[in-house]
Order: sequence, then structure tokens, then C-alpha cells
Amino acid sequence: MAKWGHGDPRWIVEERADATNVNNWHWTERDATSWSKSKLKEVLVGLAVEGEAGRCEISDLKHVEGEASCNSRKGKLIFFYEWNLRLSWRGTVKESGEKHKGSVEIPNLSEENEVDDTEINVSKKKGEGDVLKDLMRTEGTAKVREALRDYLKALKTEFTLGMILPTKATVGQELAAERKLSGNAVQDSVSPQSLDTVGVKIPTVQILLREIFNSPVDELYSIFTTKELVQKFSKCPAVIEAEKGGKLQMFDGCVSGEYAELVPSQRIVLKWRCRNWPDEHYATVALNFKDMAAQTELQLECKGVPVSNEDSTRQCWKKQYFEEIRILLQQSKDKLE
Repeated sequence: MAKWGHGDPRWIVEERADATNVNNWHWTERDATSWSKSKLKEVLVGLAVEGEAGRCEISDLKHVEGEASCNSRKGKLIFFYEWNLRLSWRGTVKESGEKHKGSVEIPNLSEENEVDDTEINVSKKKGEGDVLKDLMRTEGTAKVREALRDYLKALKTEFTLGMILPTKATVGQELAAERKLSGNAVQDSVSPQSLDTVGVKIPTVQILLREIFNSPVDELYSIFTTKELVQKFSKCPAVIEAEKGGKLQMFDGCVSGEYAELVPSQRIVLKWRCRNWPDEHYATVALNFKDMAAQTELQLECKGVPVSNEDSTRQCWKKQYFEEIRILLQQSKDKLE
């Protein structure tokens, strides 16, 4: 029998706020299929190439079949994905002005093959315009491969936010590394005035974002304060106690905090953190709503974000909040029509 305090560290429960999956030892899995379908459409639709022959553009993601998931085991992330994609493209011949259409087939995008080795087939509907087909086969294919790399990069960074939980050792290492940051290194990402300290004393930054939503102000405000609506855009169970001091938990516990201030249809202030931040460290998030008739301007001010988490936090708000809220608003509008 091992002496007290000298057991296998894999089985020692550390002093964690969440006491979940200590040392990232246990197998966890997150389904990335729905998120991937939206991301693939985002990175592929609208891609354009232009040359001497003319101009072509990916106009639609016509068919998406497959699945994706991310697994965590022993502190490592393992990705599985397999997709069969069919894209539509349209183009215009430069000299004649003729318009042509075609498709791009990607029969097997998977973790078994590198993006450069992934098969991409370009076809065109009957008729002339082979110069556009050639343009899509060369420059168009290169653009598509670049977009697929963007999807995989986002899958491995943006989607996995909070899957690897910090241990005491890793938090200590991160803090030691951050203390070595020179003043110039910090200023590269944020001005000195926006450095702030909240909770644990670590270098932090301020994030400012401004978004316009095609929604009345009261509807947008309710999306941040109504449990059912939060669960719809986040696609996860949530804890939403929209009152001063009320609890907030989203994205399978990856985001948590509490409501500090609520002014209906005008302002929300949150005590907010991501699970992979140092224990007990929170940012202060202020959401200011400006009524613009049929639209609403939303101004976000997020103070106290750890320097090392600036990019992932910015992407969390832009992709996992704002983009998903836009999709929800559009779905509601389509139902009414």
C-alpha cells in the first residue's frame, strides 16, 4: 500500500474548482458534427478565384455527409472526421461574358489523409467554358484545400475550447511563462492601458467587439437571458439565472460565471470565465445594447482576459456566441415567413 500522499498522481484528486476529470486522465468525447457542418459552409461558400479566363466562385455547399468528433484521453486530443462534400460553383468567361456552372466533389476528407492528398474533382455542366473548368481545377482547387485547412485548424483550436482542463502543474507553468513576458511582448497584442488584473495576478487584456444584428433590441437581449434560447444557440444544456448574482453555465461547463448587472434591453454585466483559465480567475464582460429600429448594435467589453487566452476568447465570442445567435435569428425569421 502506498504511503499517504505518495500514490499514483493519476488518481489523486487535486484542489480544483470543478473537480472534473482530474489530470485529464479519463476519456471524454464531444460531437463536432453539427459545428463542422456550419464551419465547412463558412469557410467554403463564397471562395472566389480570378484569372485571365474569367472569374469563378463557390456558390453553395449542396451536400454534406459524414461526422466529426473530438476525444480527450490522458491529456491528449484525438480527432475523428470523415466527410463527403459536394460544392456548386458558378463562373463568368472574361472575354464573352458567358456564364457557366459546375460542381466540386470531395469524396473523402478524413483524418486518414493529409489535405494535400485529399481527392478533389471538378466538373462542369455541358457546353463550352472549359477555360473556367481549368481555372477551378488549378487555382480553385488550391483555394478549396486552403479552406479545408482552415476548417481543421478551427476544429483543433476553436472547437476544443475547454476540453483540456488545467492541473496545478500546468497552471503554475503558464503563470511562470507569462511572468517572463517583456513589456514589449505584451504591448504587441494590447495597449498598456488595457492591461488589467482581476482575481489571480496575471497579465490580462481587454477585448472590444462591436456587432450589428438584424433583430429588435428586446429580442436580442432575451437571447442572453432566457435559458431556452441560450440552449438553442449554444446547442448544449445551460444554467441561466438571469438576475443579479444568478449563476451562468454554458457549453458543457466550458463557460461559467454569474450575472452582476441587468438593465432590460440596455445592458448586461457578467462575471465570466472559461474552464481552462487559472482557477478562480474571472473576466468582467459588459454587453451594451443600442436600439437601431429593426436592428441592434451590440458592444462587448471584456476586461481581465489572460494574455495567453486572448485569441481563443475572442473567437469564442465571435464564433460560438455571435455567429450562432445570427443563425438562430435567421431560423426564427424563416419560420415566420
